[in-house]
Amino acid sequence: MAAETFFAVVWHSRTGGARAMAQAVAEGGGSRAKLYSAETVSPADLLAADGYVFVCPENLASMSGMMKEMFDRCYYPLLGKVEGRAYATAIAAGSDGYGAQAQIDRIVTGWRLRRVADPLIVNLSAQTPEAILRAKTVPADKLSACGELGQGMAEGLELGIF
Repeated sequence: MAAETFFAVVWHSRTGGARAMAQAVAEGGGSRAKLYSAETVSPADLLAADGYVFVCPENLASMSGMMKEMFDRCYYPLLGKVEGRAYATAIAAGSDGYGAQAQIDRIVTGWRLRRVADPLIVNLSAQTPEAILRAKTVPADKLSACGELGQGMAEGLELGIF
């Protein structure tokens, strides 16, 4: 019997926004989603997955350092082994989130992943040092959008669309 398809939700968060978004993606994906923190996910975990949703905060106009470290650690072990797999992103932004988004897109181009959903960027408008460091609360409608992203990824994998 073939193993059930699933996607990895790989996340990093310092102040809770991206964590809440990742949890909402995973809840939307149900049994087809597995949560992995960027600190602990292994190349073997990623190789076992059929698709990916990368969730992180925007830090200084780029992805968080821990998410970048995950890509640094996992990039070469997966090179040539994951082509064509589905991916999507969700960014917890303090301003526009496009730097983090562009960085992830550029990295996964080397893996030849296939974007299957528009980038989901949640602007939390944290512009002062106090706001940046404060624990984040993601609005319910944005968490719902994250859940829909997870649901769409799960259904697309189940139907063989991606």
